[in-house]
Amino acid sequence: MAAKGPIIALDAMGGDNAPGIVVGGAAIARERFPEARFLLFGDPAVLEPLVAKDKLLMEAVEIREAADSISADTKPSQALRNGRDSSMWQALNAVREREADAAVSAGNTGALMAISKFVLRTPIGVDRPAMASIMPTANGESVMLDLGANLECDADNLFQFAILGALFARSTLAIERPSVGLLNVGAEELKGSDAIKGAAQNLRLHEGDLPLSFYGFIEGDDISAGVVDVVVTDGFSGNVALKTAEGVAKLVSEFTRRAFKASPMAALGYLFARPALRRLSTHLDPRKYNGAVFLGLNGIAVKSHGGSDAVGFANAVGVAVDMARHGFLENVRTEFERLQADGLEDKTASL
Repeated sequence: MAAKGPIIALDAMGGDNAPGIVVGGAAIARERFPEARFLLFGDPAVLEPLVAKDKLLMEAVEIREAADSISADTKPSQALRNGRDSSMWQALNAVREREADAAVSAGNTGALMAISKFVLRTPIGVDRPAMASIMPTANGESVMLDLGANLECDADNLFQFAILGALFARSTLAIERPSVGLLNVGAEELKGSDAIKGAAQNLRLHEGDLPLSFYGFIEGDDISAGVVDVVVTDGFSGNVALKTAEGVAKLVSEFTRRAFKASPMAALGYLFARPALRRLSTHLDPRKYNGAVFLGLNGIAVKSHGGSDAVGFANAVGVAVDMARHGFLENVRTEFERLQADGLEDKTASL
């Protein structure tokens, strides 16, 4: 398989509907990114017939045997001890060995984070990786992190997340100098924990040396309003905010469905509103925003939702392709090396 573009390693056996949605997603991604190539890790006896159904995909795929897979109920500690022969581990190892530019898995989130940290490690200047994702907003799209990887964070962690989030927004949203806001219980400077206030102080102090524009504190309703390009918070608050947003979206969808079934006139109104509702549904389709990324590693690891279909998995692959094409890892290394050379490591505990 000659490499003509990004090579993406796929955990073919990870996820609720694997390997079907993985192979199907790879086929869709192949059409969107003709230059991309794929390494599929899993059971060849299962994967080969699925790949053979798509001649275009066959030209871009190499299947590699992985004797094991990690189940949804496997604990991260168990995955670290016993998962070296799994499709997830082998996909990440291909990134470490530079056989692939990125890895994508729809498997166990905790196991993926644990193995990613062990296999890929963190670059100099980054203490912890953070989980980030793109979210729809009133102004388009925003990046939010951390979404659950680190339940407790100090000021330096949040400072690093701000830089990583800004670089991710630059790579995926094509924003040269993204605006960054710290999620807080209020916009006033005196509000918030010591970690939040310490991170804000560092961001204000060094804003001119950073690849971002620091907006200040934002509140929960500012997320969907798209007040900033990058929302930074700890993993506890970020995960709660994300799940709340997903729940509200489902609630609005259900209320809308009920409203149009309430009477014959409402059903008639639906016929006129259907084109607009379809556009809204497309804009809010969770599959479009599938693909959370572990930022702050020496490699690109993308987490697809475990219950996603082939379209959603293809979008997760698209995130990996974009990051690889735009040199995200090189940008992270360059930025943190520059910050260290400028002496910021003397002003914060981690840099």
